[in-house]
Amino acid sequence: MAAIVATVAYLGLEARGVEVQVQLIPGLPAFNVVGLADKAVAESRERVRGAIAGMGLALPPKRIAVNLSPADLPKEGSHFDLPIALALLAAMGIVDAEALADYVVVGELTLDGRLAPSPGVLLAALHAAEEGKGLICPAAQGSEAAWSGSIEVVAAPDLLALLNHLKGQGLLSAPAAGEVEALTHGPDLKQVKGQETAKHALEIAAAGGHNLLMVGPPGAGKSLMAACLPGILPPLDAAEALEVSMVQSVAGTLSGGRLTRARPFRSPHHSASMAALTGGGLKVKPGEVSLAHLGVLFLDELPEFQRAVLDSLRQPLETGTVSVARANAHVTFPARVQLVAAMNPCRCGHLGDASMACARAPKCAADYQAKVSGPLLDRIDLHVEVQAVSAADLILPPPAEGSAEVRARVAVARAVQTARYRDRGVRTNAEVEGALLEEFTTPDEPGRKLLAQAAEAMRLSARGYTRILRVARTIADLAGSEGVGRIHIAEALSYRRQAPRN
Repeated sequence: MAAIVATVAYLGLEARGVEVQVQLIPGLPAFNVVGLADKAVAESRERVRGAIAGMGLALPPKRIAVNLSPADLPKEGSHFDLPIALALLAAMGIVDAEALADYVVVGELTLDGRLAPSPGVLLAALHAAEEGKGLICPAAQGSEAAWSGSIEVVAAPDLLALLNHLKGQGLLSAPAAGEVEALTHGPDLKQVKGQETAKHALEIAAAGGHNLLMVGPPGAGKSLMAACLPGILPPLDAAEALEVSMVQSVAGTLSGGRLTRARPFRSPHHSASMAALTGGGLKVKPGEVSLAHLGVLFLDELPEFQRAVLDSLRQPLETGTVSVARANAHVTFPARVQLVAAMNPCRCGHLGDASMACARAPKCAADYQAKVSGPLLDRIDLHVEVQAVSAADLILPPPAEGSAEVRARVAVARAVQTARYRDRGVRTNAEVEGALLEEFTTPDEPGRKLLAQAAEAMRLSARGYTRILRVARTIADLAGSEGVGRIHIAEALSYRRQAPRN
C-alpha cells in the first residue's frame, strides 16, 4: 500500500513543493529514505520509529520505502519527520490518506511523539496558501504560520493529538497570529555630545537609505551614533515586516511567531567569517547581511575584518541580493541593507594629535586604511570625519534636539520618496538608478557645472557620480526642495571621499 503527503524543501527564501511517497513492500523488514536527503533527513527514520512506538504501535514487518520527490532536489532539515510519519501511518491504514491531501506538512518529531519547532514554517505557510492548501505544523509555531493569511493551520503539540484531530476526535483550536512587538528606539541622539556634522550625516543616511562611514579617534561616539540610527528610521510597513520575518523564519530566529515593526540592526564582530557575513555553511543559511535586510548592518573596526570578507559585500551592496553558489544548489537571499561602518584613522587611533600619535604616522594611517579596498569604499555614499570629544563638550547639557525630532524629519523625507517612486519598484533614493535617476535627480545648471568640475577634480567613478546625485536628492528632500540645486550638490560632494593621488 502507498501513501503521499505534501511538504516543502527550502532554497533560500523559496519553498518548493515536495511529495513524501511511502510504500510498504513485501520482503525483509527495512526502512529506507531516498531522494537526495541530507544527514538530518536520513536520521528521521529513528525519530519516526520512536514516535510511532511511543503511541504503542509497531511498524509492519515489511520493507518501508520512502521517496522524496522530485528526487534531484536537495532535501535538508528535520521538518521532513512529520510528513514521513504521517505518510507511513496512512500507508499502514491508521490515518485516512485523503484527509492529508489538503495539507502541507512540516515539523520535527521527538522520540516520545512531541512535535518540535523547525525553521521555515512561515515560508511553508505562504507556499500552502499559494497551493490552496492548509498547513500542519508544531503547536509552538502555529502563531508564526497564522501570519500567512486565511489558510487553515493545524498546530499540534504531539503526534497523538494530531491523529485525533484528523479523525475528528479532540479537535485542535486554530492558532492566533503572533503579537506585533512594540517599537523600541534604542539610544537617543541626545546622548551624543557635539558631533553635529556626523549627526547631520546620520540624518541624511536615514532619510535616503544611504551607506555611511565614520572615521575618527576611539571614544568619539561612532558606535553610539550607529546604535542611534534604528531609532530615527521609519518602522517597517506590513509588506516589509513580512519580508524580514521570512528571513528570520528560515534562519530559525523568529521566536513565538512575533513580528516586529522595528528595522533589524546587526553588528557582527570583526572576526566573522565570509559564510557568517554573506551566508553559506554546510546547510546554506542567511548571513548577517541578509538578517539585516531592510535594516542596518553595522561594521565596527572596519579594517580589522578580513579583506576577502569585506569584499564579499560588494555585490550585495550593489544589487540588494546575495547569491550563494554550491555544487548542488544555488541559493539567493535578499540583502537590501544600509551599511554603517566605523573605523579609527590609524592603528593607534590618534592620527593628527601630535601628543598621542605614534611615531609611524602618517605611513601608519595609509597602511591601516589601505586594508579596506577602494571598490568597497566607492560603494559608501557618505564619508564623515568624526572629531575627538573634549571634556568641555562632555560637561555641556544634552542637546535640545534628539532622535524624536530627527525621526520626524526623516519620516517626511521618506514619505516624499514613497510618493515619488510609487509603482516604480524602488523604496528610497539609495536604490534609484538609470532613467529613474535622470528623471527625478537632474540638477539645475549651476549644480551640473559644479558636479562636472568636481567629477574631474575628485576623479569620480561612474558609481561615485551616481551616488553623489542620490545623496543630493536626499538632501533636497530634507530641505523640502522639488529640484536639486547647486547647494545640494555641494553638500553631497563634501561627504565624498577623494581618490588618492599618485
